[in-house]
Amino acid sequence: MAAQLDAAVRETSEHVFPLPHIPESVSVVRRRARAVLADWNLAPDLAEDALLVISELITNAVVHALPPAVLRLSRVAGGRNGLRVEVTDAGAGRPAAEPCPGEHGRGLGIVTALAAECGTRVHPGGITWWAELRAA
Repeated sequence: MAAQLDAAVRETSEHVFPLPHIPESVSVVRRRARAVLADWNLAPDLAEDALLVISELITNAVVHALPPAVLRLSRVAGGRNGLRVEVTDAGAGRPAAEPCPGEHGRGLGIVTALAAECGTRVHPGGITWWAELRAA
């Protein structure tokens, strides 16, 4: 029975994680995503890049956007070779009262550098930030 469940997890091509609107959700969801990526047997370099992209996008959603937010992971073209990361939130929240120069503002640049493609999709419920990663 356990082997059947393990095989079912590996065959699932999409996972959705609700994001509680608290800073601690970043580490909790990152751990859950790490387990999914390991079950999917992604190439190690792709999995590490994906975890960084996931962290950046969910941090932006929790810190800068209105709830609710959700992370969606999907395998693309060949499973082990590609991954799509999407974070959907309810849109921009209020800007921070005192920004901290040097500590913030690099997240989307990191996502752009690691992704083969990335972008945003605005829709009536908010905005989806997405990135597609491929193994080298």
